[in-house]
Amino acid sequence: MVVYLIVQRETSADFDRFVLDRSTALLRTAVLLVGDVGHAEDILQTALLRLATRWKSITAPEAFVRQVLVNLARDRWRWARRRVSEEELTNAERVPAGPDPADMVADRDTLRRALAKLPRRQREVVVLRFFADLSVAETAETLRMSEGTVKAHTSRAVARLRELLGEQITEKAHGV
Repeated sequence: MVVYLIVQRETSADFDRFVLDRSTALLRTAVLLVGDVGHAEDILQTALLRLATRWKSITAPEAFVRQVLVNLARDRWRWARRRVSEEELTNAERVPAGPDPADMVADRDTLRRALAKLPRRQREVVVLRFFADLSVAETAETLRMSEGTVKAHTSRAVARLRELLGEQITEKAHGV
């Protein structure tokens, strides 16, 4: 990471260990929050930079980074709403794809697409609860909402994901 190299003089071995140990899980969280690997890498790098500049004063670095990731993802959504929307290619315009040997990749893509269709708050709750493996209380604290709200968003999000994933599985079975 370029940014990491810039602030390296100010950090400690503890920071290095944190980045090595947690960056993969934090990147996964970022990808699920923004739905795009490139943007996820960007916001994670920014979050780690912010952590590095405050390393000595932060008592819970992972919680701090998760909070920064959520805030940066929200900023990106606000920015994206102001952009001119892009249109997806129709089936006739798509280049036919050969059989995909990596079913896991296809399943991840299906899940990412379904997550992208959830409202922002529901998506944040699902990512933090199930992919970052936070408790209800930790999720509520990170998102600055009550535990009851987290539970309500979780319930609605899981129900919607079941609908969306059921639709996508049916479309795949019919070759759509």
